[in-house]
Amino acid sequence: MVTTDFFTPVVDTPYEYGAIAAANSMSDVYAMGGQPFLALNIAALPDNLPPEISSEIIRGGAEKAREAGVVIAGGHTVKDKEPKFGLVVIGFVDPRKMMSKGGLKIGDALVLTKPLGGGVTTTALKQEKAEESHVKEAIEWMSKLNRTAGQLANEFDLRGGTDITGFGLLGHGMEMADASGVLLSIENTKLPFLSGARRYAEKGIFPGGAFDNKKYFEANVRFDQNLDEASQMLLFDPQTSGGLLLGVPKEKLAEFQIRAEALHQPVWMIGEVRDGKGIEVR
Repeated sequence: MVTTDFFTPVVDTPYEYGAIAAANSMSDVYAMGGQPFLALNIAALPDNLPPEISSEIIRGGAEKAREAGVVIAGGHTVKDKEPKFGLVVIGFVDPRKMMSKGGLKIGDALVLTKPLGGGVTTTALKQEKAEESHVKEAIEWMSKLNRTAGQLANEFDLRGGTDITGFGLLGHGMEMADASGVLLSIENTKLPFLSGARRYAEKGIFPGGAFDNKKYFEANVRFDQNLDEASQMLLFDPQTSGGLLLGVPKEKLAEFQIRAEALHQPVWMIGEVRDGKGIEVR
């Protein structure tokens, strides 16, 4: 399988930007139950960008790829007014064990492997309104590979999964609901968030993509009437290098949680798959 992704900086530090971009680029392979093994750099860099910044971006990507066991075999660089960086990633996946958005079954537990709130936190950073500790936390999660989460999904022979990125939890959840012909029932109180996400949401600090996601997907989402606007918008918040959303059969759930703890892989049970269409948030 082959995939690619690249984007403009989401953080101020070039090394972390490169690492996040690389982790995000490899995520699609993990989300399908595969293992990446080869990558190519994609870089668009301004003429006036100091060489030490460019090299740090590329070093961040290279070291994250090395952590994943991936060889960067080259790539291509062009000039652009704003930096952009990412990878073309090639991976192996066994067709008999491949996960897809259409693999959910009624009764599956919905499991998330990273907290939400990356979009509001990085937007607060761009607006110089973010606390340093919140930025550090966001960088740690965005830099985290989905490799162990993908391994866990493989071990338990899961069939329904995707990664949460630009369309946010509800956008990518809707893709799964549509592809699988089911209803996703999400419990808002069980959703994990980065420490500062709620505060920034209450101040209306959202990236433009959150409003685009709301406009496009909200018609098929039913919210509990007690959920305020900030709570709803956080679920449309676009993520960068977000976690995996997995469907775990109920009979495997207890063992799945035990194995996740042994692998030091955080998992949150956020709802279940039911008969119906669309998404409900309770």
